[in-house]
Amino acid sequence: MSSDNSSNKKKTNAFTIVKDDSTDGHGGYGAGTISLENMSPVIVDPNEKKAYVDMGAMHGRSDIERRVKFLPNKEEVPNGLLYWIVWVNVERNENGTFYAGVAGSEVRVDRPIKRAYKSMPEHVTHMEKSLKGKIILAHMDEESKKLLKDFLVEFDSDMWANSTDELKEVLSV
Repeated sequence: MSSDNSSNKKKTNAFTIVKDDSTDGHGGYGAGTISLENMSPVIVDPNEKKAYVDMGAMHGRSDIERRVKFLPNKEEVPNGLLYWIVWVNVERNENGTFYAGVAGSEVRVDRPIKRAYKSMPEHVTHMEKSLKGKIILAHMDEESKKLLKDFLVEFDSDMWANSTDELKEVLSV
């Protein structure tokens, strides 16, 4: 299983750092806000059996979110394909870096009718919980959890080894 995506234009599997440090001492607009510096969104696509980082998801512009209209009810997208945007937060402890917070949010996309579903409150909550080191993956299907685990291990086996037992247990499928 490969996490590369040859059908799309050059995707790189890198946990990109989004630099937005609002605590640099200026005390102006944005002071005291949450930093997303160590967060990366991983797209899990059980349809194509792959997982990859897509930084566009930070702003609702990942490849799966583009060119569709989002509807508020899942029932309005009955033929939508399942995807997950998994918010992965990386931290450092005495053993090195590790996957600290990992929370998956559902997305359903029906390309032929250009409609999709996602719960914005769920995505915001999951992002926040990931930043706080929470693991929220139990609601994901087994295949998607396996794809996510394989991706995280392949991306950096040391970070996986340093991660919590809770994460390893939730993803042991």
